[in-house]
Amino acid sequence: MMNESVPSTELDDPMVPVPIPEQAPAKDGIAELPGTHLGYWDTGGAGEPVVFLHPASGSALIWLYQQPVFSSAGYRVIAYSRRNYHNSDSAPDENPGTGSEDLHNFIEFLGLKGFHAVSSAAGGSVAADYALSHPERLLSLTVSSNNLAAANGYIAEAAARIKLPEWDALPRWFRELGPSYRAANPGGVAKWIELNHKSELGRGARQKLCNVVTPEKLQTLKVPTLLMTGAADMFTPPAITRMIARHVPDNEVVIAAECGHSIYWERPNFFNGTVLGFIGRHSN
Repeated sequence: MMNESVPSTELDDPMVPVPIPEQAPAKDGIAELPGTHLGYWDTGGAGEPVVFLHPASGSALIWLYQQPVFSSAGYRVIAYSRRNYHNSDSAPDENPGTGSEDLHNFIEFLGLKGFHAVSSAAGGSVAADYALSHPERLLSLTVSSNNLAAANGYIAEAAARIKLPEWDALPRWFRELGPSYRAANPGGVAKWIELNHKSELGRGARQKLCNVVTPEKLQTLKVPTLLMTGAADMFTPPAITRMIARHVPDNEVVIAAECGHSIYWERPNFFNGTVLGFIGRHSN
């Protein structure tokens, strides 16, 4: 059932820069998986695992606002870079593999039986694809700023309809950071751009999905799902998020005010509080 909320009492003021907190201790590693190696970090511990899936503009490097907060909340916090991103192998043209099967192999490598998936933008496509293929491994699914990999049907058509022909030529920072954030936080914009440049390697083939996602396919999703987007998101505006929510059986919808495509970065306190509340309601 859709439970949409546009909070009137915000957890942080979008006009005030949020300092990056000190990071919790974490192990850096390289996961040796079938056909590839993926870079990751892991805070360890006995808490329920939370695995972060990055956007196309990021990598395991970007979760600076989330890592210490989720760790201090008692979770085992993990992030990895997909193929073609920081510290991971590129995807070969002849067999690029799928992001969701790489995720499954990564989970097997870590020995995780169940986990919370928290994703942003392109990471949401991988997370949704994984949820459709391996729902038994997920405690919850958070998808921020993404249409759950919708490829066919009216949701995909709506997403295509709002894009300019010049869209891909626009700078990433303009497409992915909302105007309020860009106006108020030039230092945060500069740090976001720095992490983007470190994350994208500019090589490797595009990975495919295991599932063809249609509105009918979304109705088979068996995982409690948090759908979040920014009020000023130019990729996945609130209207598209509401379209998705019509078809996902067990969902909550949250719209972040004065925010673009990168809620985890633009409104980190809001993002963290919202996600922690959601996964806390779906913990074992």
